[in-house]
Amino acid sequence: MNSLELIDSFSEFKSDKLINRETLMAILEEVFRNTLKKKYGSDDNFDIIINPDKGDLQIFRNRVVVEDDNVTDDNKEIALSVARKIEPDFEVGEDVSEEIKIDKLGRRTILALRQNLIAKIHEYDSMNIYQRFKDIIGQIHVAEIHHIRHKAVILLDDEGNEIILPKEKQIPSDFFKKGEHVRGIIETVELKGAKPTIIMSRTSPLFLERLFEQEIPEIAEGLITINKVVRVPGEKAKVAVDSIDERIDAVGACVGVRGGRIHGIVRELGNENIDVISFTNNTQLLITRALAPAHVNSVTINEEEKRADVFLANEEVSKAIGKSGYNIRLASQLTGYEIDVYREGLTDEDIELTEFDDEIESWVIEELQKAGLDTAKSVLELTPEELMNRTDLEEETISEVQRILKAEFEE
Repeated sequence: MNSLELIDSFSEFKSDKLINRETLMAILEEVFRNTLKKKYGSDDNFDIIINPDKGDLQIFRNRVVVEDDNVTDDNKEIALSVARKIEPDFEVGEDVSEEIKIDKLGRRTILALRQNLIAKIHEYDSMNIYQRFKDIIGQIHVAEIHHIRHKAVILLDDEGNEIILPKEKQIPSDFFKKGEHVRGIIETVELKGAKPTIIMSRTSPLFLERLFEQEIPEIAEGLITINKVVRVPGEKAKVAVDSIDERIDAVGACVGVRGGRIHGIVRELGNENIDVISFTNNTQLLITRALAPAHVNSVTINEEEKRADVFLANEEVSKAIGKSGYNIRLASQLTGYEIDVYREGLTDEDIELTEFDDEIESWVIEELQKAGLDTAKSVLELTPEELMNRTDLEEETISEVQRILKAEFEE
């Protein structure tokens, strides 16, 4: 293999990896110097001249002429008789520059050189990809579905970079087909061996925040700020926003006329229910807003324990807790306070569900309590269909529960 063949093979990598000229020359020189160092013990006295565009590479070894019997280092010194075969008028003490042909390095050396060359290119490419994606961590990226596996979806972006979307980073309602384009944020980038591992997420609160920045012009312009985002991916989210201009309605601007602005975000997240609330430094008011759509009567704050006791009308408790407890859980995360809800106006005629633990299994009572239904009448006020929508209980179980509760009041 001669220099032209080596350069040609390198040029294929150059065009594939889009390596610039300066980097190309640096990699070539580094690989050749390492090869020369290994073969001759040192590369200090070698000049390497590279012209990648023309497929030209020359190596020159510089040695000092010494008397025939005084050669102590074959790499840096050349005997007078040998030098004069190159140029008849050389004298002792002069410098001799001799070209080293690549094909004279030996077959094994050339093969090793080419392997090192390829390895360096891949190493450069991996580091380049790693650094590029490290710089966009937390930003939205779009890629095409290449392969669907049980535990992850493998994506390829426009530059052919492989991106992994793990199952746990997918929204539960996500359903992908090969060839579709997917949006998510770049969550992590790691170098495992020589290959960067790029992880995308669609479940991160930051993904929702970035979608707001893309879809709401006032956020992109800095007129509206996002204070905090919390979410149960695919189910429910709460976003606290604030405006730097009192004339701008932050919530209204984010939602849009008839929900026009937020509709695209909801659709992207698999119809995730998004509550947009106006941020305030007034803790009681913030908690009240965070528990929407429930109407709160009063809030008592315990700053030391970071707890809040919230009092609501009987019919508002289930709204405050929400399906599977999502609403109260997100309100706690958004405000930073552990929230406990209490009914106001609970009549003596009503009965706590826990009083029926001898007739109703504990797991069924817990499932109803998660939906904010902790009294007999709160369960009886709802139809079986409504109870099925709010809980994971089957119709047969719900009918039996309501039969037991009705029997208590009929007595």
